[in-house]
Amino acid sequence: MSEDRPSFRDYFRAIFLCVPEKVDWVTWGGRTVVWVVLLLWGLGFMLHSVESNYVAESFLHHVNLVFHEGGHIVFMPFGRFMTALGGSLLQVLMPLIVMATFLLKSRDAFGGSVGLWWTGQSLMDLAPYINDARDLNLVLLGGFTGKEVEGHDWEWLLLKTGLIHQDHLLGHGAHNLGLALMLLALVWGGYMLYRQFEAAKSS
Repeated sequence: MSEDRPSFRDYFRAIFLCVPEKVDWVTWGGRTVVWVVLLLWGLGFMLHSVESNYVAESFLHHVNLVFHEGGHIVFMPFGRFMTALGGSLLQVLMPLIVMATFLLKSRDAFGGSVGLWWTGQSLMDLAPYINDARDLNLVLLGGFTGKEVEGHDWEWLLLKTGLIHQDHLLGHGAHNLGLALMLLALVWGGYMLYRQFEAAKSS
């Protein structure tokens, strides 16, 4: 009986490498355009440093900010620490939820890769904020820098955890992890386009 059970590899392929039975050329072409846009857009994020705060110039920064501010409210019942962390947490969780929805509900692996790309971008969006915990030079939502008001989330979080002197290390770490996830998403999405191209040819 155990031989009839799907292996981990079967589960992985069924979720992360699922190809629709029928793929039409219009859908494939549209997804290819999306992939190219993500590639070119992603290069802008990848080629700029944490210190440049290039990510703040993207409209996605404002999308991320909505979930960031919402996260403070969602996690407020769990105490001050989670309230402060909740903004960053929900900002990263939201694209992961999008990815999981594509994979588990729609069985859309390419859509899942887009969600992973957004996750990477969201981490890169947080990186300058983390990196600024001691300097407090970033302009915050109210139009003031952390020096002009009472700091910001990551100053408080890193002071609370005794990691304030690791702010640059953690900020660059978030940036590099985001970059790696973005690259992985592009490779994954590109591979799915190749497999869907093969499926479209045989449809």
